[in-house]
Amino acid sequence: MMTNSSIDSIWQTPAQLPSLKDKQVHIWRANLSLSTPEIEQLTTLLSTDEIARADKFRFVQHRSRFIVARGILRQLLGNYLATSPRSLTFTYSDRGKPQLATDISLQFNLSHSEEYALFGFTLNHLIGVDIEYQRAMPDALKIAQRFFSAREYKMLAAVSLEQQPKLFFQLWTAKEAYLKGTGTGLSGSLSSVEICLDQRESLYLSTIKKDKIMNWSLYSCTPATDYAGAIAINAQISTQDINYWHCNYVSDRLL
Repeated sequence: MMTNSSIDSIWQTPAQLPSLKDKQVHIWRANLSLSTPEIEQLTTLLSTDEIARADKFRFVQHRSRFIVARGILRQLLGNYLATSPRSLTFTYSDRGKPQLATDISLQFNLSHSEEYALFGFTLNHLIGVDIEYQRAMPDALKIAQRFFSAREYKMLAAVSLEQQPKLFFQLWTAKEAYLKGTGTGLSGSLSSVEICLDQRESLYLSTIKKDKIMNWSLYSCTPATDYAGAIAINAQISTQDINYWHCNYVSDRLL
């Protein structure tokens, strides 16, 4: 089991905002629990349609987390592009995946669950990320039987009850990351994506209905204690070229 210190050793706070090079992947984590003034500051970065989406949330906590996630996304994109976060405009796929309207070479994706968000950035390669809070899963096998492949269900059934939640979310986040990367989202069907583990327990795509998987690669990460994360990239990227950054939001800037 990874301790807080071992997790935090992976997620580094950069001394200065990093530049993104070709064949590199930048993964950022951020805690979404900010103060009211910080949330209000991030709200000023959002577009009218983003604010309208935020206002649809029933609970204040969920609204605040959405605002923080989108506000930090805008700041990170603004840093990479050396432009104002407020000036960024997005287009959306039929399934709702956002993309920059003016610079499609910078590819990105985001996901958030409970108190944490995960952001992924690449140049010229599709990317999908997913983060999930690892809660207790007494019905893991029942859910897997409905949404997973027969091989994945068998894999999950073979581990102990104590290990099932970790493996369940490892598989779930990998499936979601891939489907988000392709732009299909959950409409693409979780059961159509089959995930396997190699001898080193690294994830890889096994079979996908009506799709080509040759260029897609998968990576697991642990954003924080009790959280599972996954990254899917439409390229073969060396693990040494994946940088894990911790995002601190202080006042109106990122550190």
